[in-house]
Amino acid sequence: MRTQSVRRPGGGASTLSPMFHPRFQREFVEQLVAARAAHAYPVHLRTSAQAFGERALAFLFPHFAADGEGTTTQEHVELEGARVAEALIALLDSLSSCVAAPLEANIPQRFADQLPTVYALLNSDAEALFRGDPAARSVDEVVLTYPGFYAIAVYRIAHALHGLGVPLLPRMLTELAHSRTGVDIHPGARIGRSFFIDHGTGVVVGETTVIGDSVKLYQGVTLGALVVEKEMASQKRHPTLEDNVVVYSNATILGGSTVVGHDSVIGGNAFLTESVAPFSLVTHQSEVRSRRSRGTGELEFQI
Repeated sequence: MRTQSVRRPGGGASTLSPMFHPRFQREFVEQLVAARAAHAYPVHLRTSAQAFGERALAFLFPHFAADGEGTTTQEHVELEGARVAEALIALLDSLSSCVAAPLEANIPQRFADQLPTVYALLNSDAEALFRGDPAARSVDEVVLTYPGFYAIAVYRIAHALHGLGVPLLPRMLTELAHSRTGVDIHPGARIGRSFFIDHGTGVVVGETTVIGDSVKLYQGVTLGALVVEKEMASQKRHPTLEDNVVVYSNATILGGSTVVGHDSVIGGNAFLTESVAPFSLVTHQSEVRSRRSRGTGELEFQI
């Protein structure tokens, strides 16, 4: 058997076999074999879901098209739409053998029927980001570069599928956006027009969250549940934000009965578990005191 020498970081060489076979306990291997045999989902599901999401985005916005795609003829656009439908049908076929209840046969057409609405919503989101961020030079820049827009776009596609009763795929899509942007939006959340997420990283929007029109979230915002119990899965656990609410960075709003009234502003680092009336301003107060002397090591700045 051939061997190769590998230089260690601290010097010296280690001889390793390129055909090394580790020894595992027989019971452990048998356990893994049984788990694989019982695994209901096809192994290609993750990559197929990712490919579908990317194709759906490219169909709506040429900014996401791969090389050689994105031409402007009607025939080519219709062909891209057909490919999106084919990818969805293949995914539904894979999922149908893994779920107890049969999937409806008309889901691909119903999804196609919703895409004009999804497209209109996403254009309003991109426009809101452009208007709301002085650093944005164009709507195209927003679509191409803003992680907040990417996360919202994937969410809107996933939300349409979620509403059609498609299992698992919507979560896989939003988790793809989560891994790329740091924005975690559950596909079950209900979000209105002109949604604005600036910077994006660390934003969490829970499953039963309801967000009105023209709402702005900044990085680190959490819209979560006040109590996390499995028995509450069918209940509203996450807050409601009415129209024109602004939530600044690292604010936390919790609870299914918590309603932030329209035109309210939630300041950075605020922690909110109760409803507030429209036109409210919620702030996290800071206290600043002078240090007694340099180098004392005592904490003199408190938040």
